[in-house]
Amino acid sequence: MSLSDPVVPGHEPAPRLVVRSQRIEGVAAALMDHLPETGGLAWVRRGDGHVGWGAAARLAIAGGNRFTEAQTWWQDLTGAAVVRDEVGVPGSGLVCFGSFGFTDADPSELVVPEVIVGRRGGITWVTTISGASSIAAPPELTRYEPEPVGQVAFADGARSGAEWSGIVADAVQRITGGELDKVVLARDLVAIAAEPIDLRWPLRQLAAAYPNCWTFSVDGLIGATPELLVRREKGLITSRVLAGTIRRTGDDAHDLALAASLARSSKDLEEHEFAVRSVADALKPHCKSMNVPETPFVLHLPNVMHLASDVAGVAANGASALGLAAALHPSAAVCGTPTDVARDVIGEIEGMSRGRFSGPVGWMDAAGDGEWCIALRCGQADPQDPTRMRLFAGAGIVAGSDPEAELAETNAKLVPMRDALGD
Repeated sequence: MSLSDPVVPGHEPAPRLVVRSQRIEGVAAALMDHLPETGGLAWVRRGDGHVGWGAAARLAIAGGNRFTEAQTWWQDLTGAAVVRDEVGVPGSGLVCFGSFGFTDADPSELVVPEVIVGRRGGITWVTTISGASSIAAPPELTRYEPEPVGQVAFADGARSGAEWSGIVADAVQRITGGELDKVVLARDLVAIAAEPIDLRWPLRQLAAAYPNCWTFSVDGLIGATPELLVRREKGLITSRVLAGTIRRTGDDAHDLALAASLARSSKDLEEHEFAVRSVADALKPHCKSMNVPETPFVLHLPNVMHLASDVAGVAANGASALGLAAALHPSAAVCGTPTDVARDVIGEIEGMSRGRFSGPVGWMDAAGDGEWCIALRCGQADPQDPTRMRLFAGAGIVAGSDPEAELAETNAKLVPMRDALGD
């Protein structure tokens, strides 16, 4: 068995790894610039974060126990690793990247790269990870220039816009009939390029256009998400909840008026309250104390504005960042309320597989600290055809939802990926 083969708990032991993190000086290039043509992993916000490539170890899983199995595998792997961390900041040392499917049936994975380049607070470092008995020398960093994607056409995915609006109308009827309070419905769009898509190009575009979002790449899933599912760092737990959206016009005065209307919208405030309550309830057992804002603020992004709330707490137990993400997923922001009913409705009427869209995506270190976001504003490369990608967007449906307005909201949420694929 090679170290790049999937390792399944209970069948094969986690590999024994040797890890070294070293500071490096004089590196001015953006982290994304160091990604090779294939196999790149990324987690970047405001220029900080880490990128990696290669696979010193990989776990591919699915099923209802996928989070538990992933945590067990990671604990076994970190427990056996020999780590020399000369940097000592969040993200140095032994780190895995991960992405989890929305449903139990969708594929999930953790990846430990062979090389990681990280940056935080002006400190840049390189981590090398290998299965050898000696520590690998840090590589000489190369700066790459990806090729623009070129001409791209877009086609309907599982549903046309009109068909999806009809599904929204069906959901509103179910909600007004008392079947549930809220359901989040997603749709996809297919991007078709003339040549194979170099994923580094849209990654760079996303990082430049949406610096306040978390730009990520894990096994062909790329995006720039504004929603932090959970961060665990030195005993502090935080989560950013987004629910309630309005599209920006580009006119600053008009957008300020729209932001004010969003903050007063009973429909959007109701949707937001469901999402905040679901996050607070899930985190409460893991926190000694919590701060749950009474009213949201308006988060301004280049393409849309969201109602947002930052929930924070002090950790009460040893739950890892991934364990907390498992407790939160699926939140009302991506599924609905009540969760079980909303999940069933999604399976019945949405008409497509989400894959890893709206599932947790992020990273974790050997201490269990890390960041997991919700995979939004993203696209999945087609593993069979490198010229194609599936782009995703969703909207929260409540009793006051208008199908045409919800369709317009999803179109606005598709803008980041559509623009990133362009020149």
